[in-house]
Amino acid sequence: MVGAAQGLRAARAAWRGRRADARALPRVVRERARVPGEARGAEPEPGGGVVRFERSSLRVRVTAGGMVFCGWDGAGPEPSYALAGACPQADARAVLEPDKDGGWRVVSERVLVTVTRLGAVEVRTPGGVVLRRDLPPRWWEPVDGGAGARWVQRSEVPPDARFFGLGGRAPGPRLRGGPYRLWNAGPAPFGAGRGERSLTMPVLWVVADAGGHLVFHDNSWDGLVTLREGVEGAGSGHDRPGRCEVRMSGGPLRYWVLTGSPPRVMQGWRALTGAPAVPPRWALGHQHALWGAEGAEGVRRIVAGYAERGLPLRAVHLGVGHHRRRRGFTVDPGRFPDLPSLASALRGSGVRLVSVVEPAVRAEAGEAVYEDGRAEDVFVRDARGVPVRGLGWAGEAVYPDFTDPRVRKWWGGLYAERLEQGFAGFCHDMNDPVSFALLGEPTLPRSARHCLESRGGDHREAHNVYALAMARAGFEGLRGLRPRERPFLLSRSGWAGLQRYGGTWTDQAETGWEGLRASLAQVIGLGLCGVPYCGPDVGGAPGAPRPSPELYLRWFQLSAYLPLFRTHGGPGGGRREPWEFGPEVLEHARAALRERERLLPYFATLARLAQRSGAPCVRPLWWGAPKDRALRECEDAFLLGDALLVAPVLEPGVARRAVRLPRGRWYDAVTGEMYEGPGQVVVEAPLSRIPVLVRAGAVLPVAGADGGTELEVWAPPRGRTGGGVVAVDAGDGWGRGELERFSVRMLGREAVVAREGTGEVGYPVRVRGIRS
Repeated sequence: MVGAAQGLRAARAAWRGRRADARALPRVVRERARVPGEARGAEPEPGGGVVRFERSSLRVRVTAGGMVFCGWDGAGPEPSYALAGACPQADARAVLEPDKDGGWRVVSERVLVTVTRLGAVEVRTPGGVVLRRDLPPRWWEPVDGGAGARWVQRSEVPPDARFFGLGGRAPGPRLRGGPYRLWNAGPAPFGAGRGERSLTMPVLWVVADAGGHLVFHDNSWDGLVTLREGVEGAGSGHDRPGRCEVRMSGGPLRYWVLTGSPPRVMQGWRALTGAPAVPPRWALGHQHALWGAEGAEGVRRIVAGYAERGLPLRAVHLGVGHHRRRRGFTVDPGRFPDLPSLASALRGSGVRLVSVVEPAVRAEAGEAVYEDGRAEDVFVRDARGVPVRGLGWAGEAVYPDFTDPRVRKWWGGLYAERLEQGFAGFCHDMNDPVSFALLGEPTLPRSARHCLESRGGDHREAHNVYALAMARAGFEGLRGLRPRERPFLLSRSGWAGLQRYGGTWTDQAETGWEGLRASLAQVIGLGLCGVPYCGPDVGGAPGAPRPSPELYLRWFQLSAYLPLFRTHGGPGGGRREPWEFGPEVLEHARAALRERERLLPYFATLARLAQRSGAPCVRPLWWGAPKDRALRECEDAFLLGDALLVAPVLEPGVARRAVRLPRGRWYDAVTGEMYEGPGQVVVEAPLSRIPVLVRAGAVLPVAGADGGTELEVWAPPRGRTGGGVVAVDAGDGWGRGELERFSVRMLGREAVVAREGTGEVGYPVRVRGIRS
């Protein structure tokens, strides 16, 4: 915010927001605590049944895929913003039957659920091993009725368990003991701290020797998750289980538990919340973001700078500076006198334009979007029925209610103007939603009223799903306007199910080397929550201090192996183009960019596999061996698909580093040196590159010298076989895209590659890893 007048407007708006909350939110003077009481009986239903207690009821349902749903106080799986459609079909073979000591249990092929007499719920393997134990919940409800009850649920997990997820946190990717708030909040200076991020999800992974599972509390209210890792007893000492406490300020107590191996869990998560959207092919390459105030000549200068230095570039993002007076859906004609011609010329050289879009609509008479929205009655209102006023970049603003299907359709139509200007993609920013009026918590008043799909409710429930609903509005609008093209959509904020509409970038509250480590942790965490297409801004947020040349280069090298590869220049942090950090950084950045271009067929394959299986592109090292405790503790390396192990440099002055290897044989991608896992090895990490290892037997699709796809095959050990998958390029349309599977085996000293279903490979093959 700038100027005394802006500050005065913010103070007045904050005062109005607090007044609105005081008038409209119910005052809770007295509360009474409630627990379920003793079990009184049960009623069978498909997939399980309802267990009746003295003061509550619990619905347990096991789906055909082995997912477990638990809903207290009559809560069902629907309605839900997270679910992709109707609730998955119940397992017709699951049986509800009495258990010992007055309890009940649901027996199915893949999971066993027991409910004790007092309401504790245990999820077990079919053999009876306990994966998690949810203690009886507790509610606090107003004595005089009115507002819904807030609640707390405490759970126990095995003492060796490690926690992951919650929408991407830092530091990590492993979640340490402590509190984590479930409330979308923008990065600094907008109030985000250790427990807050602009994209939070109540999605928690628990990985232990007994087995792994994912638990999702389908509740969008403000909440707090408190974790405590367990301790295994030594000698005759007792084990101390790991603990998780979930507190929600309202809403239903309902949750899902998905068990099994990581691939099976993510397959179930995909079935529950939807398949990830596949980004257009160009969006897998390097992208550069600008503030937008540089104007058309500034954009041309940046694009020419990349071309002159031999640096591949696929897209340029324009921030709020390209809007007229920072107002959305209106291009500044002074800075961009002929944007369609500029976009066409850039597209001819292989570069697309991406536009930042914000939900705040300037509340000023004569503004086209504001006048049209007021006529259509699309803005969030307060308890009196008056549109809520907030404060955005452009001044006093109103906010569309994206939880209303009618409003989503209206908003989706606004993207026609952006498409006519030549934009190929969109980036939703400040969509937590952010209003500078409430400085302590920069969002809309909690008493603001929302449609919530005709159910009605206030901002306490709608806040966390606001950006998700905005992403849906944009995605569906773009799909209707350009039915033959897959939309490209990034959203800074969101909730469970965001992957259906696009990806995200990691907000960087941290700076320096800590920010580099945090960006990796967030990408891994978001992938485990079902959002595979994500990545950081190289060097940190544009407003962060300018990184040192070494930090910038190491961040750049890491990002070259992440799904979203974006640099960001702008005010505050200054220019962030590779040539701004000296000739040595430029040389090494050029090498990283060329390697990214070479791996584009592999990234396209991973995107298709994520769509079909839900498996993230970036995976923790324990992905294929969750019982390996050493891999569970490793936080400075990751798997890129099944084939590559990337070990970025996350500290200054490092030229060699230790790398933890999963089981099997691995090759250094540059030197070809061979290593055997499991174990730890020390590898070279010169400033020119970061260590990348390739799994023996991998069949890796890469770009050849002519731009076509070729297969890079890494020899498997003698007596073993290997393989890989190649996604056939289906363009940027809606074609499903074929997946071709290849196998490789050693015949003497020769590697024999075959395509599944036919004897002809169909691609040039280059074999590596065969010793002379």
